[in-house]
Amino acid sequence: MSSKDYFKGKQVLVVGLARSGVSCANLLYDLGAQVLVTDNQDNANTRRNLSLLKSKEIKVELGKHSRDFVADKDLIVISPGVPNDALPVIWAKAENIPIISEIELAWILCPAQVIAITGTNGKTTVTTLIGKVLAAAGKNVFTCGNIGRPFCSEVQNMQAGDFVALEVSSFQLEYIDTFKPKVSLLLNLSRNHLDRYKDMAEYLTAKKRIFKNQTATDYLVLNYDDPVIRALAKEAKSKVSYFRKEEGLDPNQSAVLSVAAILGINKDLVMRVFGEFKGVEHRLEEVLKINGVRFINDSKSTTTEATVWALNNLSEPLILIAGGREKGNDYSEVAELAAKKVKTALVIGEAREKIKKAFSGKVNVLEAATLEEAVKKAYQLSLPGDCVLFSPMCKSFDMFSDYEERGRSFKNIVSELDKIKV
Repeated sequence: MSSKDYFKGKQVLVVGLARSGVSCANLLYDLGAQVLVTDNQDNANTRRNLSLLKSKEIKVELGKHSRDFVADKDLIVISPGVPNDALPVIWAKAENIPIISEIELAWILCPAQVIAITGTNGKTTVTTLIGKVLAAAGKNVFTCGNIGRPFCSEVQNMQAGDFVALEVSSFQLEYIDTFKPKVSLLLNLSRNHLDRYKDMAEYLTAKKRIFKNQTATDYLVLNYDDPVIRALAKEAKSKVSYFRKEEGLDPNQSAVLSVAAILGINKDLVMRVFGEFKGVEHRLEEVLKINGVRFINDSKSTTTEATVWALNNLSEPLILIAGGREKGNDYSEVAELAAKKVKTALVIGEAREKIKKAFSGKVNVLEAATLEEAVKKAYQLSLPGDCVLFSPMCKSFDMFSDYEERGRSFKNIVSELDKIKV
Protein backbone atom coordinates (compact mmCIF):
# COMPACT_ATOMS: atom_id res chain seq x y z
CA MET A 1 0.00 0.00 0.00
CA SER A 2 1.41 3.40 -0.98
CA SER A 3 1.31 6.45 1.29
CA LYS A 4 -1.44 7.88 -0.91
CA ASP A 5 -3.57 4.77 -0.47
CA TYR A 6 -3.35 5.05 3.31
CA PHE A 7 -5.69 8.06 3.40
CA LYS A 8 -8.37 6.56 1.14
CA GLY A 9 -11.61 6.20 3.07
CA LYS A 10 -10.13 7.58 6.29
CA GLN A 11 -12.14 10.12 8.26
CA VAL A 12 -9.82 13.10 8.73
CA LEU A 13 -10.57 16.35 10.53
CA VAL A 14 -8.63 19.49 9.59
CA VAL A 15 -8.58 22.10 12.36
CA GLY A 16 -8.28 25.65 11.02
CA LEU A 17 -9.46 27.07 7.70
CA ALA A 18 -6.60 29.43 6.93
CA ARG A 19 -4.29 28.88 3.97
CA SER A 20 -2.65 25.67 5.19
CA GLY A 21 -6.01 24.26 6.33
CA VAL A 22 -7.50 24.76 2.87
CA SER A 23 -4.47 23.05 1.29
CA CYS A 24 -4.68 20.11 3.71
CA ALA A 25 -8.40 19.63 3.14
CA ASN A 26 -8.07 19.74 -0.66
CA LEU A 27 -5.10 17.34 -0.63
CA LEU A 28 -6.91 14.84 1.60
CA TYR A 29 -10.00 15.07 -0.60
CA ASP A 30 -7.86 14.28 -3.66
CA LEU A 31 -6.51 11.21 -1.80
CA GLY A 32 -9.99 9.87 -1.19
CA ALA A 33 -10.34 10.73 2.48
CA GLN A 34 -13.62 11.74 4.09
CA VAL A 35 -12.70 15.29 5.06
CA LEU A 36 -14.13 17.59 7.70
CA VAL A 37 -12.94 21.08 8.64
CA THR A 38 -13.58 23.04 11.82
CA ASP A 39 -12.70 26.66 12.59
CA ASN A 40 -13.92 28.68 15.57
CA GLN A 41 -13.90 31.85 13.46
CA ASP A 42 -16.75 32.81 11.17
CA ASN A 43 -15.68 35.95 9.34
CA ALA A 44 -14.84 37.29 5.91
CA ASN A 45 -11.53 35.40 5.78
CA THR A 46 -12.94 32.00 6.71
CA ARG A 47 -15.90 32.53 4.35
CA ARG A 48 -13.49 33.38 1.54
CA ASN A 49 -11.38 30.31 2.31
CA LEU A 50 -14.50 28.17 2.38
CA SER A 51 -15.00 29.01 -1.29
CA LEU A 52 -11.51 27.63 -2.04
CA LEU A 53 -12.37 24.09 -0.98
CA LYS A 54 -12.61 21.69 -3.90
CA SER A 55 -15.88 20.03 -3.03
CA LYS A 56 -19.09 20.50 -1.11
CA GLU A 57 -18.49 16.94 0.12
CA ILE A 58 -15.97 18.46 2.56
CA LYS A 59 -18.03 19.07 5.69
CA VAL A 60 -17.28 22.42 7.35
CA GLU A 61 -18.28 24.11 10.58
CA LEU A 62 -17.43 27.76 11.23
CA GLY A 63 -17.74 29.83 14.38
CA LYS A 64 -17.49 26.88 16.76
CA HIS A 65 -15.92 23.49 17.47
CA SER A 66 -18.26 20.52 17.90
CA ARG A 67 -17.19 17.35 19.64
CA ASP A 68 -19.07 15.33 17.01
CA PHE A 69 -16.59 16.62 14.43
CA VAL A 70 -13.74 15.10 16.46
CA ALA A 71 -15.31 11.88 17.72
CA ASP A 72 -14.19 8.61 16.07
CA LYS A 73 -11.94 10.29 13.51
CA ASP A 74 -8.93 8.40 12.18
CA LEU A 75 -6.67 11.46 12.11
CA ILE A 76 -6.58 15.14 13.06
CA VAL A 77 -4.50 17.64 11.06
CA ILE A 78 -3.98 20.98 12.79
CA SER A 79 -3.02 24.30 11.27
CA PRO A 80 -0.01 26.22 12.68
CA GLY A 81 -2.06 28.88 14.46
CA VAL A 82 -4.17 26.39 16.45
CA PRO A 83 -3.21 26.50 20.17
CA ASN A 84 -2.61 23.35 22.18
CA ASP A 85 -5.57 24.16 24.41
CA ALA A 86 -8.02 24.34 21.50
CA LEU A 87 -11.01 22.08 22.12
CA PRO A 88 -10.42 19.78 19.10
CA VAL A 89 -6.87 19.13 20.33
CA ILE A 90 -8.05 18.39 23.87
CA TRP A 91 -10.85 16.10 22.64
CA ALA A 92 -8.57 14.28 20.18
CA LYS A 93 -5.97 13.59 22.87
CA ALA A 94 -8.70 12.34 25.21
CA GLU A 95 -9.76 9.83 22.53
CA ASN A 96 -6.15 8.95 21.53
CA ILE A 97 -6.74 10.16 17.98
CA PRO A 98 -3.43 10.81 16.16
CA ILE A 99 -2.67 14.51 15.60
CA ILE A 100 -0.28 15.71 12.92
CA SER A 101 0.70 19.05 11.39
CA GLU A 102 0.44 20.15 7.77
CA ILE A 103 4.14 19.52 7.14
CA GLU A 104 3.86 15.96 8.47
CA LEU A 105 0.94 15.27 6.13
CA ALA A 106 2.88 16.58 3.13
CA TRP A 107 6.05 14.76 4.21
CA ILE A 108 4.26 11.40 4.17
CA LEU A 109 3.62 11.94 0.46
CA CYS A 110 6.82 13.77 -0.50
CA PRO A 111 9.26 12.17 -2.99
CA ALA A 112 11.60 15.19 -3.05
CA GLN A 113 14.58 16.07 -0.86
CA VAL A 114 13.60 18.56 1.84
CA ILE A 115 15.77 21.37 3.14
CA ALA A 116 13.99 22.65 6.24
CA ILE A 117 14.74 26.03 7.79
CA THR A 118 13.71 27.20 11.25
CA GLY A 119 14.77 29.82 13.79
CA THR A 120 13.30 32.91 15.37
CA ASN A 121 14.38 35.37 12.68
CA GLY A 122 15.48 35.17 9.06
CA LYS A 123 13.53 32.05 8.03
CA THR A 124 11.72 33.64 5.11
CA THR A 125 14.81 35.31 3.64
CA VAL A 126 16.96 32.18 3.99
CA THR A 127 14.26 29.90 2.57
CA THR A 128 13.77 32.24 -0.39
CA LEU A 129 17.51 32.45 -1.06
CA ILE A 130 18.00 28.68 -0.87
CA GLY A 131 15.17 28.27 -3.37
CA LYS A 132 16.76 30.81 -5.71
CA VAL A 133 20.21 29.20 -5.39
CA LEU A 134 18.83 25.75 -6.21
CA ALA A 135 16.94 27.14 -9.21
CA ALA A 136 20.08 28.90 -10.44
CA ALA A 137 21.93 25.59 -10.13
CA GLY A 138 19.41 23.99 -12.48
CA LYS A 139 17.42 22.10 -9.86
CA ASN A 140 13.65 21.78 -9.82
CA VAL A 141 12.75 23.38 -6.51
CA PHE A 142 9.58 24.18 -4.59
CA THR A 143 9.77 27.01 -2.06
CA CYS A 144 7.09 26.42 0.57
CA GLY A 145 5.91 27.27 4.06
CA ASN A 146 4.78 30.49 5.67
CA ILE A 147 6.59 32.12 2.80
CA GLY A 148 3.83 31.62 0.25
CA ARG A 149 2.39 28.27 -0.77
CA PRO A 150 1.86 25.58 1.88
CA PHE A 151 3.80 22.32 1.52
CA CYS A 152 0.51 20.41 1.05
CA SER A 153 -0.48 22.53 -1.93
CA GLU A 154 2.64 21.54 -3.89
CA VAL A 155 3.46 17.98 -2.83
CA GLN A 156 1.43 16.31 -5.59
CA ASN A 157 3.54 18.17 -8.17
CA MET A 158 6.84 16.85 -6.80
CA GLN A 159 8.98 14.04 -8.19
CA ALA A 160 12.07 12.16 -7.08
CA GLY A 161 15.11 14.34 -7.67
CA ASP A 162 13.25 17.57 -6.87
CA PHE A 163 14.07 19.79 -3.90
CA VAL A 164 11.91 21.58 -1.35
CA ALA A 165 13.10 24.72 0.45
CA LEU A 166 10.73 24.64 3.41
CA GLU A 167 10.22 27.34 6.03
CA VAL A 168 9.17 25.59 9.25
CA SER A 169 7.73 27.10 12.43
CA SER A 170 7.95 25.73 15.94
CA PHE A 171 4.16 25.29 15.89
CA GLN A 172 4.37 22.98 12.87
CA LEU A 173 7.19 20.97 14.45
CA GLU A 174 5.15 20.21 17.58
CA TYR A 175 3.05 17.69 15.68
CA ILE A 176 5.50 15.88 13.42
CA ASP A 177 6.07 12.15 13.65
CA THR A 178 8.22 10.94 10.74
CA PHE A 179 9.25 14.29 9.19
CA LYS A 180 12.92 13.89 8.23
CA PRO A 181 14.61 16.63 6.18
CA LYS A 182 17.76 15.83 4.25
CA VAL A 183 19.16 19.15 5.51
CA SER A 184 17.93 20.90 8.65
CA LEU A 185 18.97 24.47 9.35
CA LEU A 186 18.63 26.20 12.74
CA LEU A 187 19.31 29.92 12.33
CA ASN A 188 18.98 31.44 15.81
CA LEU A 189 16.89 31.52 18.95
CA SER A 190 15.54 34.55 20.80
CA ARG A 191 12.46 35.47 22.82
CA ASN A 192 9.34 34.64 20.85
CA HIS A 193 5.96 32.94 21.20
CA LEU A 194 6.03 33.13 24.97
CA ASP A 195 2.27 33.46 24.77
CA ARG A 196 2.30 29.79 23.68
CA TYR A 197 5.35 28.37 25.45
CA LYS A 198 5.87 28.58 29.20
CA ASP A 199 9.55 29.51 28.79
CA MET A 200 12.46 29.60 26.35
CA ALA A 201 13.40 25.99 27.14
CA GLU A 202 10.01 24.78 25.92
CA TYR A 203 10.30 26.96 22.80
CA LEU A 204 13.73 25.45 22.08
CA THR A 205 12.38 21.93 22.58
CA ALA A 206 9.86 22.57 19.80
CA LYS A 207 12.54 23.93 17.47
CA LYS A 208 14.84 20.94 18.09
CA ARG A 209 12.26 18.59 16.65
CA ILE A 210 13.44 19.64 13.19
CA PHE A 211 16.31 17.16 13.49
CA LYS A 212 14.76 14.51 15.78
CA ASN A 213 14.36 11.93 13.00
CA GLN A 214 17.57 12.66 11.12
CA THR A 215 20.23 9.95 10.80
CA ALA A 216 23.89 9.81 9.85
CA THR A 217 23.00 10.25 6.16
CA ASP A 218 21.40 13.65 6.84
CA TYR A 219 22.81 17.11 7.63
CA LEU A 220 22.22 19.60 10.42
CA VAL A 221 23.46 23.17 9.94
CA LEU A 222 23.80 25.25 13.12
CA ASN A 223 24.61 28.88 13.88
CA TYR A 224 28.05 28.84 15.53
CA ASP A 225 27.62 32.40 16.80
CA ASP A 226 24.52 31.45 18.82
CA PRO A 227 25.75 29.46 21.86
CA VAL A 228 22.38 27.82 22.49
CA ILE A 229 22.10 26.68 18.88
CA ARG A 230 25.76 25.63 18.68
CA ALA A 231 25.32 23.38 21.72
CA LEU A 232 22.66 21.32 19.94
CA ALA A 233 25.38 19.51 17.99
CA LYS A 234 25.82 17.04 20.86
CA GLU A 235 22.18 15.93 20.49
CA ALA A 236 22.35 15.29 16.75
CA LYS A 237 22.63 11.94 14.98
CA SER A 238 23.12 13.70 11.64
CA LYS A 239 26.28 15.23 10.19
CA VAL A 240 26.75 18.65 11.77
CA SER A 241 28.17 21.71 10.07
CA TYR A 242 28.18 25.33 11.18
CA PHE A 243 27.76 28.76 9.70
CA ARG A 244 28.88 32.05 11.17
CA LYS A 245 28.76 35.63 10.00
CA GLU A 246 31.48 36.24 7.41
CA GLU A 247 32.98 39.52 6.33
CA GLY A 248 30.86 41.15 3.67
CA LEU A 249 27.89 38.86 4.34
CA ASP A 250 25.02 38.92 6.78
CA PRO A 251 24.21 35.80 8.86
CA ASN A 252 21.39 34.79 6.53
CA GLN A 253 23.73 34.74 3.55
CA SER A 254 26.35 32.78 5.52
CA ALA A 255 23.69 30.18 6.36
CA VAL A 256 22.76 29.83 2.69
CA LEU A 257 26.41 29.38 1.73
CA SER A 258 26.74 26.52 4.21
CA VAL A 259 23.74 24.72 2.76
CA ALA A 260 25.01 25.31 -0.78
CA ALA A 261 28.36 23.74 0.16
CA ILE A 262 26.60 20.61 1.43
CA LEU A 263 24.69 20.38 -1.86
CA GLY A 264 27.86 20.90 -3.92
CA ILE A 265 26.76 24.23 -5.38
CA ASN A 266 29.51 26.59 -6.51
CA LYS A 267 30.12 29.63 -4.28
CA ASP A 268 30.39 31.99 -7.26
CA LEU A 269 26.87 31.02 -8.34
CA VAL A 270 25.59 31.64 -4.81
CA MET A 271 27.22 35.07 -4.67
CA ARG A 272 25.64 35.96 -8.00
CA VAL A 273 22.21 35.06 -6.59
CA PHE A 274 22.92 37.27 -3.57
CA GLY A 275 23.79 40.16 -5.87
CA GLU A 276 20.55 39.81 -7.82
CA PHE A 277 18.31 39.33 -4.78
CA LYS A 278 15.94 42.25 -4.16
CA GLY A 279 14.60 40.99 -0.83
CA VAL A 280 11.28 39.44 0.16
CA GLU A 281 7.91 41.11 0.31
CA HIS A 282 7.02 42.54 3.74
CA ARG A 283 10.65 42.45 4.92
CA LEU A 284 12.28 45.89 4.75
CA GLU A 285 10.34 46.42 1.53
CA GLU A 286 10.46 49.93 0.13
CA VAL A 287 6.94 50.97 -0.80
CA LEU A 288 7.06 54.58 -1.98
CA LYS A 289 8.75 57.90 -1.44
CA ILE A 290 6.26 60.73 -0.96
CA ASN A 291 7.57 64.32 -0.88
CA GLY A 292 10.98 63.07 0.20
CA VAL A 293 9.65 60.69 2.89
CA ARG A 294 10.43 57.00 2.40
CA PHE A 295 7.89 54.35 3.49
CA ILE A 296 9.19 50.89 4.45
CA ASN A 297 6.98 47.82 4.91
CA ASP A 298 8.48 45.44 7.47
CA SER A 299 5.25 43.64 8.37
CA LYS A 300 7.12 40.31 8.57
CA SER A 301 8.66 41.61 11.79
CA THR A 302 6.90 39.79 14.62
CA THR A 303 9.82 39.91 17.08
CA THR A 304 11.89 42.61 18.71
CA GLU A 305 15.03 41.18 17.09
CA ALA A 306 13.54 41.64 13.63
CA THR A 307 12.81 45.29 14.39
CA VAL A 308 16.33 45.78 15.79
CA TRP A 309 17.62 44.40 12.46
CA ALA A 310 15.46 46.92 10.61
CA LEU A 311 16.58 49.84 12.78
CA ASN A 312 20.23 48.92 12.31
CA ASN A 313 19.84 48.73 8.54
CA LEU A 314 18.21 52.14 8.03
CA SER A 315 20.18 55.35 8.26
CA GLU A 316 17.51 58.07 8.00
CA PRO A 317 15.66 59.66 10.93
CA LEU A 318 12.80 57.24 11.62
CA ILE A 319 9.16 57.36 12.54
CA LEU A 320 8.30 53.87 13.74
CA ILE A 321 4.85 52.29 13.56
CA ALA A 322 4.64 49.21 15.80
CA GLY A 323 2.15 47.04 17.67
CA GLY A 324 -0.33 44.24 17.26
CA ARG A 325 -1.11 41.19 19.36
CA GLU A 326 1.21 40.62 22.32
CA LYS A 327 3.30 37.43 22.26
CA GLY A 328 5.62 37.77 25.26
CA ASN A 329 8.16 40.15 23.70
CA ASP A 330 10.46 42.33 25.80
CA TYR A 331 10.21 45.72 24.08
CA SER A 332 12.82 47.28 26.36
CA GLU A 333 15.36 45.44 24.18
CA VAL A 334 14.45 47.84 21.36
CA ALA A 335 14.05 51.00 23.42
CA GLU A 336 17.76 51.88 23.78
CA LEU A 337 18.38 51.59 20.05
CA ALA A 338 15.12 53.37 19.25
CA ALA A 339 16.23 56.29 21.43
CA LYS A 340 19.10 56.87 18.98
CA LYS A 341 17.23 56.23 15.73
CA VAL A 342 13.51 56.99 16.18
CA LYS A 343 12.01 60.49 16.30
CA THR A 344 8.52 59.30 17.18
CA ALA A 345 6.91 55.89 17.66
CA LEU A 346 3.24 55.38 16.80
CA VAL A 347 1.80 52.34 18.57
CA ILE A 348 -1.32 50.35 17.62
CA GLY A 349 -3.13 47.18 18.60
CA GLU A 350 -3.34 45.20 21.81
CA ALA A 351 0.37 45.60 22.64
CA ARG A 352 0.41 49.40 22.40
CA GLU A 353 0.38 50.04 26.17
CA LYS A 354 3.23 47.60 26.79
CA ILE A 355 5.34 49.15 24.02
CA LYS A 356 4.54 52.64 25.25
CA LYS A 357 5.66 51.73 28.76
CA ALA A 358 8.93 50.19 27.52
CA PHE A 359 9.71 53.25 25.35
CA SER A 360 8.70 55.80 28.01
CA GLY A 361 11.38 58.40 28.67
CA LYS A 362 13.42 57.29 25.66
CA VAL A 363 11.21 57.89 22.62
CA ASN A 364 8.25 60.16 21.97
CA VAL A 365 5.29 57.76 21.75
CA LEU A 366 1.82 58.42 20.32
CA GLU A 367 -1.12 56.03 20.07
CA ALA A 368 -3.34 55.38 17.06
CA ALA A 369 -6.59 53.44 16.87
CA THR A 370 -5.90 51.93 13.44
CA LEU A 371 -3.02 51.34 11.07
CA GLU A 372 -4.47 53.91 8.69
CA GLU A 373 -4.53 56.55 11.42
CA ALA A 374 -0.94 55.68 12.36
CA VAL A 375 0.30 56.02 8.77
CA LYS A 376 -1.38 59.38 8.31
CA LYS A 377 -0.03 60.70 11.61
CA ALA A 378 3.45 59.45 10.74
CA TYR A 379 3.38 61.30 7.43
CA GLN A 380 2.15 64.49 9.09
CA LEU A 381 5.02 64.30 11.59
CA SER A 382 7.68 63.56 8.97
CA LEU A 383 10.07 65.84 7.12
CA PRO A 384 11.79 65.34 3.76
CA GLY A 385 14.63 62.86 4.34
CA ASP A 386 12.75 60.94 7.04
CA CYS A 387 11.65 57.32 6.83
CA VAL A 388 8.35 55.87 8.06
CA LEU A 389 9.07 52.30 9.15
CA PHE A 390 6.23 49.86 9.74
CA SER A 391 7.89 47.15 11.86
CA PRO A 392 5.24 45.76 14.24
CA MET A 393 7.24 43.45 16.59
CA CYS A 394 3.91 41.65 17.18
CA LYS A 395 1.51 39.14 15.72
CA SER A 396 -1.13 40.46 13.36
CA PHE A 397 -4.13 38.51 14.61
CA ASP A 398 -5.76 41.28 16.63
CA MET A 399 -6.31 43.41 13.51
CA PHE A 400 -5.41 41.26 10.46
CA SER A 401 -5.52 37.58 9.44
CA ASP A 402 -1.74 37.37 8.92
CA TYR A 403 1.38 39.49 8.37
CA GLU A 404 0.81 39.47 4.60
CA GLU A 405 -2.64 41.01 4.85
CA ARG A 406 -1.19 43.50 7.33
CA GLY A 407 1.65 44.40 4.96
CA ARG A 408 -0.66 44.74 1.97
CA SER A 409 -2.91 47.01 4.03
CA PHE A 410 0.05 49.23 4.89
CA LYS A 411 1.06 49.44 1.24
CA ASN A 412 -2.49 50.26 0.15
CA ILE A 413 -2.74 53.03 2.75
CA VAL A 414 0.57 54.50 1.60
CA SER A 415 -0.55 54.30 -2.05
CA GLU A 416 -3.75 56.21 -1.23
CA LEU A 417 -1.67 58.74 0.69
CA ASP A 418 0.47 59.26 -2.38
CA LYS A 419 -2.63 60.05 -4.44
CA ILE A 420 -3.82 62.82 -2.16
CA LYS A 421 -0.39 64.00 -0.88
CA VAL A 422 -1.92 65.08 2.44
